[in-house]
Amino acid sequence: GIQWATPSGWKPEGSRPMRAATYAIPAARGDKEAGECGVYYFGPGQGGGVAANVTRWVGQFEQPGGKSSAEAAQVRKRTIGGVTVTTIDVSGTYLFSPTPMSPDKIPKPDYRLLGAIVEAPQGLVFFKFTGPAKTVAANAGAFQEMLRSLRK
Repeated sequence: GIQWATPSGWKPEGSRPMRAATYAIPAARGDKEAGECGVYYFGPGQGGGVAANVTRWVGQFEQPGGKSSAEAAQVRKRTIGGVTVTTIDVSGTYLFSPTPMSPDKIPKPDYRLLGAIVEAPQGLVFFKFTGPAKTVAANAGAFQEMLRSLRK
């Protein structure tokens, strides 16, 4: 029920299980890993609610000194292209899951997540951009442009 424009320089990798799209984002100078943006759509009423997903995404990060990731995260709600969008920005040590639902977590320090949960006409659509902090910072504008391009 929505469309968006792919940011320039982001390489579409096609769909994967549980994903409508996947983009590879080149690593910024000094970063050893590239970033990735997955776009997920599970169907009407599927995938959990907005608040539950924000909580889950924030919970995938740890902060120095045991601080709360919930307090460190920036969460906003706004309207873009006629749909409600909740955005999240959180940094720290990312507890990467090598496979969906895996209990194994690989800590990735100095990572960042930019996310958006779009309340589309046919159900929630999840945009999750993760990567080394420099790579995500270098592409934050492109991520925002992609969100501004959202249309029903």
